[in-house]
Amino acid sequence: MSNEYIVPEVWTMDSENGGEWASINRPDAGARYDQALPVGSHPLQLYSLGTPNGQKVTIMLEELLADGVTEAEYDAHLIQIGEGEQFSSGFVEVNPNSKIPALVDRSTDTPVNVFESGAILLYLAEKFNRLLPTEPSARTQMMNWLFWLQGSAPYLGGGFGHFYAYAPEKFEYPINRFSMEAKRQLDVLDKQLACHAFIAGDEYSIADIAVWPWYGNLVLGKLYDAAVFLDVERYQHVLRWAKEIAQRPAVQRGRIVNRTWGEDWEILAERHHAADIDEVLNKHP
Repeated sequence: MSNEYIVPEVWTMDSENGGEWASINRPDAGARYDQALPVGSHPLQLYSLGTPNGQKVTIMLEELLADGVTEAEYDAHLIQIGEGEQFSSGFVEVNPNSKIPALVDRSTDTPVNVFESGAILLYLAEKFNRLLPTEPSARTQMMNWLFWLQGSAPYLGGGFGHFYAYAPEKFEYPINRFSMEAKRQLDVLDKQLACHAFIAGDEYSIADIAVWPWYGNLVLGKLYDAAVFLDVERYQHVLRWAKEIAQRPAVQRGRIVNRTWGEDWEILAERHHAADIDEVLNKHP
């Protein structure tokens, strides 16, 4: 008897497809229950989880604060995506796509909702005139790599990460397909970083902040436990860059915000003051 999947004429969702995130996957959008979002005391209100996409924004905010931009003070509220909190009416009002992270800027007369991690990085960079090249050619190169990340990371996360780490069963075809793509992407980055100190050139920018939580964490063994499987040691330029970025104090601070797993010194469910991060990092042995 063949186990080949027969494609139906019209797809319907008859049951959950299994896996760690099955309970939150549905083919429809919109709020599933009524609940307002909490609002803290700072102008910037972030609703997120410490996944790679969430880390992008908290690292960016901590970089701004480290650069003396006091207006970048923020509250980071935890959104437990495994429990479906991204489907509350309050969250959906900020982000109709129900994905973290989502940001509300309350420093303006009318609050500004910003969603999609790349859009949030660009919004903050333009708002505070930081980490964004002003010379047209350099800015274009930075934008190239920012959009490269936004297009490539879903193949690493939703593709490789899902089938390698989260799918209820291991299947050869999707793992091979997305492993090949993950390695191709690492090779793209490695060739770029062989010629440049940072992703978009010789200056640290939001392109690095966007790329590091995905590909930096991957080669440093902090994503999907897949460093050995993907033989990341061959990507020496990516490793050099990843290690250098990891040493930045703002990166060390931002990567633990809205994080609920790991060692005691890297777990901070919510951040409302700088001292919240200090208290956690002080637990580091």
